[in-house]
Amino acid sequence: MRRAWKWLGWSILSISILVVISNIWVIASTSDKILKSLNDLPDNSVVLVLGTSNKLVDGSPNPFFLERMRVASELYENGKASRFLLSGDNRTKYYNEPFEMRKALVQAGVPDSIVTLDFAGLRTLDSIVRCKEIFGQSKIIIVTQPFHCYRALFISTFYDIDAVGLWTNNRSAYSSPRVNVREWFARAIAVIDLYVLRTSPKHLGEPQPLAK
Repeated sequence: MRRAWKWLGWSILSISILVVISNIWVIASTSDKILKSLNDLPDNSVVLVLGTSNKLVDGSPNPFFLERMRVASELYENGKASRFLLSGDNRTKYYNEPFEMRKALVQAGVPDSIVTLDFAGLRTLDSIVRCKEIFGQSKIIIVTQPFHCYRALFISTFYDIDAVGLWTNNRSAYSSPRVNVREWFARAIAVIDLYVLRTSPKHLGEPQPLAK
């Protein structure tokens, strides 16, 4: 029993150290890629919008989704976006993140003709890798919440993608301790995926370069 408790203690300590080091590495190596102003972003860029559900479990609007759509539409209005790649989960006919994102952006005034949907963005890693390998993009603006953007930019750097994000001012949507704790562990998993497991996207396929 003592040996089991000792093993458990060392396991918890090891995991804690991994999570702390991973978070320091991910944030420190990407902070300068999250820009503070629209004016700092390149013009006429391909914008990768990472998917999330448009509704919460109780059926109310998801503030993450609303914020991403607001930022994405602002990029278009300010001449920062030439095309949008909307990447997310499409697990059933009743749950379709890319479709809901396109609907919201078109309603906000973004032309449907510059929007491309990626239905195989099951994870952040999948979305980033497919953006380069399937859609042929190696220079992008990423739209998501800042806490998530660190991880997305970290994965982008690993795959030699020149990516930046935009720091948004609405912090109320992601101040929940549960969200932050989940992201701490997600960053550690990203490090393991990239540098230990060499994880690949679940779905790749034939290249489909975006039209210019």
